[in-house]
Formats: sequence, C-alpha cells, structure tokens
Amino acid sequence: MDEQALLGLNPNADASYQQRALAYFEQLKESPDAWQVCAESLAKGLYSDDHVKFFCFQVLEHQIKFRHGALSAAQQQLFRETLMKWLQTQMMNSQPEKAFIRNKAAQVFALTFVAEYLTQWPKFFFDILSLIGLNPRGVDLYLRMLMAIDAEVVDRDIHHSSEARPTFKETRRNTLIKDTMREQCIPSLVESWYRILHTYQHTHSELTCQCLEVVGAYVSWIDLSLIANDRFVNLLLSHMSVEVLREEACDCLFEIVNKGMDPVDKTKLVESLCQVLQSAGFFNVEQEDDVDFVAKFSKLVNGMGQSLITSWTKLAKAGDMKNSQETLRALETKVPLMLQLLVHEDDDISANIVGFCYDYLHVLKQLPLLTDHQKANVEAIMLAVMKKLTYDDEYNFENEGEDEAMFVEYRKQLKLLLDRLAQVSPELLLEAVRRVFTSTMQSWQTAPFMEVEVAIRLLYMLGEALPASQGAHFSGDGAKASALQDMMRMLVTCGVSEYQHTSVTLEFFETVVRYDKFFIVEPQHIPNVLMAFLDHRGLRHSSPKVRSRVAYLFSRYVKTLHKHMNAFIEDILSQLQDLLDLSPPENGYPPLLTSDDQLFVFETVGVLIVNSEYTAQRKQALMRNLLDPLMGTFKLLLGKLLLEQDEERQSALADCLNHAVGFASRTSKAFSNKQTVKQCGCSEVYLDCLQTFLPALSCPVQKEVLRSGVRTFLHRMIICLEEEVLPFIPSASEHMLKDCEAKDLQEFIPLINQITAKFKGQVSPFLQQVFMPLVQAIFEVLARPAEENDQTAALEKQMLRRSYFGFIQTITGSGMNEVMGSQGVENIEQVLFTIIQGAVDFPDPIAQKTCFIILSKLVELWGGKDGLVGFPDFIYKHIVPACFLTPLKPTFDLSDAQTVLTLSECALTLKMIHLKRGPEFIHYLQQEYLPSLQVSPDIIQELCQVLQQPDSKVLKSYLKAFFQRAKL
Repeated sequence: MDEQALLGLNPNADASYQQRALAYFEQLKESPDAWQVCAESLAKGLYSDDHVKFFCFQVLEHQIKFRHGALSAAQQQLFRETLMKWLQTQMMNSQPEKAFIRNKAAQVFALTFVAEYLTQWPKFFFDILSLIGLNPRGVDLYLRMLMAIDAEVVDRDIHHSSEARPTFKETRRNTLIKDTMREQCIPSLVESWYRILHTYQHTHSELTCQCLEVVGAYVSWIDLSLIANDRFVNLLLSHMSVEVLREEACDCLFEIVNKGMDPVDKTKLVESLCQVLQSAGFFNVEQEDDVDFVAKFSKLVNGMGQSLITSWTKLAKAGDMKNSQETLRALETKVPLMLQLLVHEDDDISANIVGFCYDYLHVLKQLPLLTDHQKANVEAIMLAVMKKLTYDDEYNFENEGEDEAMFVEYRKQLKLLLDRLAQVSPELLLEAVRRVFTSTMQSWQTAPFMEVEVAIRLLYMLGEALPASQGAHFSGDGAKASALQDMMRMLVTCGVSEYQHTSVTLEFFETVVRYDKFFIVEPQHIPNVLMAFLDHRGLRHSSPKVRSRVAYLFSRYVKTLHKHMNAFIEDILSQLQDLLDLSPPENGYPPLLTSDDQLFVFETVGVLIVNSEYTAQRKQALMRNLLDPLMGTFKLLLGKLLLEQDEERQSALADCLNHAVGFASRTSKAFSNKQTVKQCGCSEVYLDCLQTFLPALSCPVQKEVLRSGVRTFLHRMIICLEEEVLPFIPSASEHMLKDCEAKDLQEFIPLINQITAKFKGQVSPFLQQVFMPLVQAIFEVLARPAEENDQTAALEKQMLRRSYFGFIQTITGSGMNEVMGSQGVENIEQVLFTIIQGAVDFPDPIAQKTCFIILSKLVELWGGKDGLVGFPDFIYKHIVPACFLTPLKPTFDLSDAQTVLTLSECALTLKMIHLKRGPEFIHYLQQEYLPSLQVSPDIIQELCQVLQQPDSKVLKSYLKAFFQRAKL
C-alpha cells in the first residue's frame, strides 16, 4: 500500500496529505484486486493505526456493495475466509479494537451476509457461532453484526440505497432473507441470545445490554413464542432488578408487548408480565429515584396499556363479549399505575404515558354508560392534567431554551388529553375547571403565578375543548353558556389583569380575545378591558414580548367589538397617538413597539375610524390626522436618503420609508372596496399618499426595498380607489421596469395582472404601450449569464419564467387580443416562440401547463377564418409539434400529477385546433405530421377518431396511454 498516502488518513495530517489519501482511496475502490491487499492487511494485523484499519474496511465495504458480482467464486471464497480470519484474531488480541472499527467491521459482515446468505453462505450464522463460542470479544462483534443486519434487512428507518426508499428488488430480497432465516436459523440465534444473557448478566453488563437490544430489534418479525415463554421472560424480568440492565430490559419487554398477536393471547401475556412486575414492587413508582429507569418503565406501561386497548377493540368488534369484558377489566386495573405515572413530577415520565391515557379515554367514550369507578378515573385524569399543565419555578420566560420548548410541546400533549376529556364528559370538565378557576381568582393576590396562569389557561382551553360554532359560546347550551359567562365576568372584574407576571398577563389577554363574543352579551365590561389593553398592563407593559402580542390581540378585539366602542374612539386614538409615530433611525432610543407591531396598531385605528358613527367629514379629518404625519416624515426621509452616502444609513432610511408605506397600506385594510372609501370621504387622502410615495420609485439607491413597499401599496389602492389609480400606473410602471432584477419583475407582474383582470378594456391602451417594454425587460433578465451551480439564480429565473407566462395568460384570457395583436409582426413572433419554447424546452410542468393554456386561447382568438394573418401556418409548424414533442420528452413524467395536468391542457389545445381548423387539421395529421413521427397507420386512424369525438375526457385518457406506449 502507498504508505505516504496512508499518512493522510490521520485527521491531524496536513491538507496535501489528506488530499493524497482521498485520491488513493478512490484509486483503490476502482482497482479490481485492491480489496485483497486490504483484507490481508486486516487478517494479518499488518497495521496498528486505527485510521488505516478503518480505511481498509471502507475499501471492503465498497467492494461488497458495488463490485461483488464481478468476483469469481474463488475470490468470493477468499473474501469470506479473510473476514473469518480477522474475526478469529479479534478473539485472541490483548486489546479490543475501537468501537468505530468494530461497527464498520460489523457493517461489512452484514453486507456480505445480505449478498451471500441466500446463495453462497447459507451457514453464515453457524460459522460465526461455532467460531466465537462465548468468547466476549467474539460475542460483542456477533451482536454488532446482528444489529447491522437488522439495519440492512429490517429497519424501516434505514435508506437502503441512494433512493429514499428500498427498491422493489431490495424489498423482495429482504423478505426472502427473513423467511429463510425464520426457517433455518432463528431458533439457534434465540438460543445463542439466551446463553449470552444467562452467561454475562452478572459479569458483563455491556454485552448483556447489547444482547437485549438485539432481542428487542428482532422480536418484531420472528416467532414470538421463541421469546414470550417462561424461560426467556423470567430471565428478562430478573434483569429488571439489576440496575445496569433494567433500562435495556424494559425496552426489550416493550418490544415484546408491542408485537402483533392474537388479542386473547396478548391480554394473557400482558397480565402475566404485570403480575410479576407488581409482585416485584415495580408498581410503586413513587419510591423509585432513578428517573431514567422510570421513564423507560412508563414507556413499557404505555405499551402494555395500548396493547390491551387494541385487544379490547378487536374483541369488541368481533362480538366476543366474554373476552372483551375480561380485557376491559384487565385494562381498568392498570389505570391507578397510569395515573401515578401521569402525575409524576418528571415531565418525560408523564409524557410517555399520555398515549395510554388518551386511548383509555377513547374507550370510555365508546361505552354506553360509565360506572362510578370509571367516572372517578375520568376525574382523576382531569386533576392530573390540570396539575401537570402548571409551569414550574425553573421555567425561564425571558430566555426560553430547549427545556422550555420541551415543556411547551408537553403542554400540547396535555391539551389533547383535555380535549378528549371534554368528549367523554363535558359537564365534568366544565365543573372541574370552574371550581379551580373560581377558587384561584378569589385569592389571586396571594397565589403563586403558576397557579393563576394555569387557572386562566384552563378557561382558555375550554374554548377548543367544548367547541361552539364560530365562537358562539354564550348562546345555545344554557348551563355551559352561563358557566363560561360567570368565569369571564370574574376574569375581567376580579383585577387579575394587574398580576405582575408576563405569563399571567398574556394569558389574560389571550382569553379575553378568545371569548370576545362575551362582550357582546355584557358590553359593560368593554371600558375596563380597553384600559387594560392601552395602559401598563398591555401596550405599555415593561416586556416587549407582551407589548408585541397585545398589539396583535388588540386588533382582533377591536375588529369584533368596534360597534360597541363608539363612545371611546377619541379616547383610544389619543392614547395610541405616540405609538403611531414613525421612529426615524437617528432617534437613538428604542420605540415601545416594533414596526411589525405598529402595523397592527395602524390597522386597528383604521378599523375604528372607518366603522365609527362619525360623519364622513369627521372620518376624513381623523384619517388625515393619521396619514399626514406619515407623508410628512416620508418626504423628509426620502430627501435625506438621496443625499446619504453611507450604505448602512441608506439601508436604515430605506427600511423606515418602507415602514411608512406599509403603515398607510395597513390602514386601508379597514375598507373592503371603493364604495366604503368614498363613503368615508377618504379617497383624497389616499391619492395624496400615492403622490407622496411614488417618487421613491425613481430613487437610485435601495431600489429593492422601496419598490417592494410601493408595489404593495399600489395593490391595495387598486382595490380601494379602483380607476382613480389608473393615471398613476404608467409612470410607476416605467420606473419599476428600469434596472430591475428577476425578483423585481416577478413581483411587478402580479400588479399588472391585477390591473388587467380588474379593468380589462379600460387599460388596453396602457397595456399595448407597456407590453413590449415589460417583455423585453423579462427577456433581458432571463438572458443574463449565471454561475452553473447557482441554485438561487436558477430558481429565480424559473419563477420569473412562470410569472411571464402567467402575464401572457392573463392578457389572452381577458379577451384583449388587441394588446398582443398591435405589437407588430416581429414582436408577436418573438413572443409566440417563447411560448412554444416554454411548452417544449423547459422541464417545468407548471410553466408548460400555462403555455398550453395560452396556445389554446390564441388558437381560439386567431386560429379561425378571420384570425391573424399567417397564424394558421404557425399552428401547423409549431403548435401541433409542441403538442406531441413535449409529452415525448424524457423529462415529461406521466406518473407526476402536475405533468398529467399539462397533458390535459395539451389535449385541449389539440381539441381547439380541431374546432377552429376542422377536417383540414385531421388531414394534416393523417397525411403529413404523424407519418413523419413514424406512427403506424392504424394508430393514426385511431387517434384522429378520438380527436373528433365531442368528449375531451376521452382524448385526455387516450393521449396518456398513447404517450406511455410511445415511451416504452
């Protein structure tokens, strides 16, 4: 071997040596006999360096994976013998190899097993077992091999090849291997496991744990009676009492319990396990200190409980009353243990049992009547959930990390339990929550924050647990409505909004907004809640997190209840005044709200003004007061930006300008259409905004940010001002088409599409004028060279291409053929060729589909007798070939749903050509085009007949089969 190259295998070697080692590895992989050198080096122990040994195994791995079939029978025999020699030396070495080498060796053995077990090496396991006996080094490698074989042949999570899933051939081979193993060697393997467990349980815990892991892995697909018998199970149960073994033993028992089997047998198995575990004292979980073990034990109990529920479901479905009753009794006896684990102070232990708990409640939901004992269980689960929902002292609200995220996830699981409890016994849940809520709210001043938070949280959760159509919790069911009403009244009158903890504050506002319909029933509480939103408890809270969330919640609250707020509007607006300031970057001190939060406040103010009972004149004045300061600051900052040289300051100013435009846009959300803007007398102020913001489009710096904001504003104004916007569009478009990037164009096209779809003929002159400049700008950007591997640029171009075709589709679909028709022959031809190119050359089914829709529409518009001069010729020379060449492309995947939609549009295009050109088209296909593709006369006849049938579905199905056949 190249000793110099091998030096580069050391991670500390310099880069040139590492490069040489890499090149050497590639060379050895391709060499037909390098594996022999590597195998011999391993078998004779020629190298002591771990990295070289690992390297040799990598070469062998490549050989067995990719070149094994090329070896002669004698070479394959040598490969096997060398591996066995290496294994023999391992048992005699004074020191074991490092774990990473043993794992790689086990993988090579496993790959060899997969390749040869069914053919050349049926005695694989017998050879291994007879060689290793009970030698601990040999046993260690044997167990690692078994896990590697499980990964290759059984484990669903392993990707067996470069594809995401095993191929059909691999799946069939794996099934055959498992079947053969079951017939020939599984009993011997199970016996070997028993001997290993028995021999090493007291002396070699690592091997015993490895072996337990193997049993757990294999039990899912071998005959369960080999494991689920007194001899084996007793041995496993004895391991449950050995501290270093019990976690693995627990996992192993879990796999046994999880194995699918006859429901009556499963019940017996679970019951016998439980008896032994209970008599050994495992059910007294509160006396156990080792939380890692209890977490595993909780998972085991969860498995046993869910197995019993599965058995009960099967027996009840089959009508076996006697056995289903026995299984239900067995299930009920596990509930006390389940409850102990559910309320355990360690959340992992509790989370592991939630599945059993959830399924048990589902069982109760199906029973016609609950016994007192079952009702007591429901109540106990309810109390456990309420207790476990509570935050602990360690939860860090200011800096939430991984532990906090895990608790949030755990809370979601508990919420599912609460929802299920509501399905089993809504009255019981409502009463329990009411009890906890009332007692906590009566003494909130002295209660710890976590108790207050969870009490409000429970009220909040009832909103989903006890569903009501469109949040109508306060009508209909009298008992529920009055209980919720009482709790909401208490929430907003007891003063708990003053509690000094962010979690309580947030929960208060979340709950107020969830039950905003309560205030329609009792509007007298609105002023107090408004105060809470507006003062130090809400928008002026010391925590930015609270302020941010409250800004959003306040906008929701106002949207629902603005009709009841007329009396307070002036007051609200004056309180919000300073929160509406656009804070320029040079201010130096941070504003109370971020610009994203301010968006909600502007929207809220807009909603209040627009929906108030003021006169149009007053509404207009209030809207001016809101928007004039924005326009003033905008003009000032735009002037500064034009003079600013520093790039960082430019960026900050552009962001601030963008926020100003965004805020103005957001106020317009209060209007649904032009009518409402007119009624409020606000058209003029928005037109002023337009005139103020549009000059930003010609700003030579920070173009992307500024254009994006103004574009969004224009979208809104098309809805709010309709045709009053039209005079501004030409100059805005002209600026937006200057020096633009792919992304700019991609975002500009939807604006043109919106105008086209909304105003149609009204904007035809403008579209005729802007059509070619826009198209030329798109072509210019698409033609720009990009780096070969620049994925972002490639994606941007693909999206721009789609937008371009979408634009042409909008123009043709709006019936304005004069827009394209007036562009001059050369320009029309250029555009038509891009559509043909989009249909045929780019393997993007979304764009291709759009192209065929356009072609079909153009045939409809111009393909008849009085159509565009020369267009019929274009149909035969380009559109018809596109309809056949596109589906014949190798990239056109007929198993892909999006591609099938493209084929449908392709069929409709052919149908449209037939409609417009009639027999002439059929004659062209029969006599010229299809013969040129070497299609047989009978198939041509068949296709032309289908094409002439009125039902286009028949043609779509036929074409799919036609192209599938053609591609074989």
